[in-house]
Amino acid sequence: MVKFDERSKVVSMDTRGSQEGLDPETLLDDLARGQQREAATRSILEVISQSREDEKPVFDAILDHACKLCNAPFAGLVLGTANDNAQTLAAHNGMFQAAVDLFESGQMRMDRDLSYAARSIIDGCLVAFDDMGTSELYKNGSPIVRSMVDTSNIRSVLFAPLLKDGVGIGSLTLFRREISPFDPSEVSLAQTFAEQAVIAIENVRQFREIQTRLERESATREVLEVISRSRDDEKPVFDTILNSVLRLCDVDMSALAMLNKEGTHLELIANAGARFLKLKPGEEKWPIDSDLTVSRAVRERRNIVTEDLRDDVYHRGEPTRVALVEKEGMRSQLVIPLMADQRAIGSFVLQQRTKRLFSQDEISQLQSFAAQAVIAIENVRQFREVQERLAHSKASAEVLDIISRSRADEQPVFDVILESVSQLCHAPLALLHITDNRRKRVRCPAYRGTGDEFASRLSEFDEDLDTSKLVVVEAIRSGKIIQVDDLADDALYHAGNEWRRRIVDEEGARSFLSVPLLSGVQALGTLTLYRREVLPFTEDDISLVKGFAAQAVIAIENVRQFKELQALNAELGERVDAQVGEIERMGKLKRFLPAAVADTVISSGSDKMLSSHRALLGVLFCDIRGFTAFCETAEPEETIEVLQTYHQEMGKLINAHGAGVDHRMGDGIMVLFNDPIPCDDPAGDAVRLAVAMRSRMTELSQEWKRMGFRLGFGVGVSLGYATVGMVGYEGRSDYTASGTAINVASRLCEMAEDGEILLSTRASIAVEDDFSSVSAGDFVLKGIREPVEVFKLAADFDG
Repeated sequence: MVKFDERSKVVSMDTRGSQEGLDPETLLDDLARGQQREAATRSILEVISQSREDEKPVFDAILDHACKLCNAPFAGLVLGTANDNAQTLAAHNGMFQAAVDLFESGQMRMDRDLSYAARSIIDGCLVAFDDMGTSELYKNGSPIVRSMVDTSNIRSVLFAPLLKDGVGIGSLTLFRREISPFDPSEVSLAQTFAEQAVIAIENVRQFREIQTRLERESATREVLEVISRSRDDEKPVFDTILNSVLRLCDVDMSALAMLNKEGTHLELIANAGARFLKLKPGEEKWPIDSDLTVSRAVRERRNIVTEDLRDDVYHRGEPTRVALVEKEGMRSQLVIPLMADQRAIGSFVLQQRTKRLFSQDEISQLQSFAAQAVIAIENVRQFREVQERLAHSKASAEVLDIISRSRADEQPVFDVILESVSQLCHAPLALLHITDNRRKRVRCPAYRGTGDEFASRLSEFDEDLDTSKLVVVEAIRSGKIIQVDDLADDALYHAGNEWRRRIVDEEGARSFLSVPLLSGVQALGTLTLYRREVLPFTEDDISLVKGFAAQAVIAIENVRQFKELQALNAELGERVDAQVGEIERMGKLKRFLPAAVADTVISSGSDKMLSSHRALLGVLFCDIRGFTAFCETAEPEETIEVLQTYHQEMGKLINAHGAGVDHRMGDGIMVLFNDPIPCDDPAGDAVRLAVAMRSRMTELSQEWKRMGFRLGFGVGVSLGYATVGMVGYEGRSDYTASGTAINVASRLCEMAEDGEILLSTRASIAVEDDFSSVSAGDFVLKGIREPVEVFKLAADFDG
């Protein structure tokens, strides 16, 4: 008999019943069992020798022999360490699907106070019970142990730990449905099997280490090959590096951030592995003096490992860190600076959804990748410098060619100049102003990169050269170059100047450069560039713009004609017609779409979202209990009054909780969350709405009861993917959804008693941190193939 001593955490074996006095037949049986065990050991060792890449065949062989030789109907092999959050089921033989689902869903926690398998791993000792129904954890109400005994009818059990260097890394578990203790020989055999499992794990680990080294060498060669082919673009190199890191280092997200020219911010230039965050290279940036590790690694020029991202930066609510933790579920991070000539020029960031400490071998490999990224950056920088010089020469030649062919019209020259200077100086917004022949007024005959509304204002630009306070006019008056680092942070903007406010607020202009078009000592106009970020123009930029300004002067002096205004007026008329047509189309949408959907379509400027697509939805169904019986006895006016009050009150709550779509039929209401209006927590939003509905309906039901109406209220909530889009025909369409998640919520609503809020399994898991619920059992729902476990929201939850 094998017993587990709860206090000393060791296994004691009752050796009563020695082999003295055994009859020959018993001795023959013992001999046969010994031979079987030796055969099993040889068989498993043979499988180990053949399974260098995968432990699974070894685990399957171990469990098969363990079940047969130890007379155990079913068995499982669990992996994990004391530092893990949950146990992993590596293999099983005959285990119930419900138990397998617990492991796969991550609900089998690594908690010695909930699971004996976890206890055997954490304590590194063998655990066995004659009857698990009398064990400590069963008496203490462990849901795992209770389920094993009460639901699966497991009685005698044996948990043999898998030990590596004395530390538990897993557990071999044998189960019996009857009270039949494992004898000492069976315990010894189970321990032998556990040792063989450890051998298999170690063999595969060593083999994989070799494979990893080979893969890293292959990845290095691949990166170097991409570098050799990517002279003008480092993006393919970055993508190759980041995806290689995801594969080789088993991380969940990788990214590269580069220091801007001014050294004030780090900018995201490439990333891989993000599932939920909309991190757009070129748009995301962080101050160099921030507390984020991506910035600190550059400032301090050292590697930074963060074992748990939920540190003080997270608790202070830093947006990037909060998004990484809460949206992507990241826990650990490694940041490596990109070094070039003893200077840190950026950061190489890796993140993992589980806690881990990166090994020195991994860090060395990642530093090698970082060095390769620096090589790619430097190669592309040198190549681009050469290309820019060639581009400058080519652009200048093109302008001179256009000038020679446009003696009667300077407009083609202006257009080529603005296009060239905008591209070469990385200024998306470029304007050219000129004076009239009398040098009294200033107009803007050419521009590039403006929005339609601002362009229409530019076509009417007409400023007095002597009195205007605009900077571009001052550049013409003074004949001097004027540069403003930030247009939104100077006196003219703060004073509320109309043109300054428009260029900043409507066009997003920030850094500004205006170079006068000089003819002798007098300026004929100005060439002006804007950047939509605070990024001052360099001396090289100014020198380049001065060259184009001189070419514009040549064109102006050749001809002084004004055709741009006519062209702009024609273009403006076409745009107005298109806008009127768009307004009419949106007006039609609002006549047959829910207001929330129509508003979303209008704000997006496109109705592509109305086409059929798949979306993760929080779905809520609700209706009035007893409404059919009420309608049979109540007067029509009473029925209408109750229904109007119900829909009015529920509609207020639906709008207040930001639902995307709601459909109503009689007393039934379907509400969708996360489409077409996205939300971060569709299941939580649906449950919060359900709680608010239940609270309000309780008040309404009490009022109706005084009038003799006995009415109740029930709700069903599910979370899942569904097909969403327009259904119907022209003039009579609706935006709705279909799929299993819709059917489940509807069936749960039908099941709900008065005052009940029933949740699907997935919805219950999604909101378990914020809402208390209990399982109501498994139910077969109409239209759903498999039984569904239904959860009931706590009745006393008040939101």
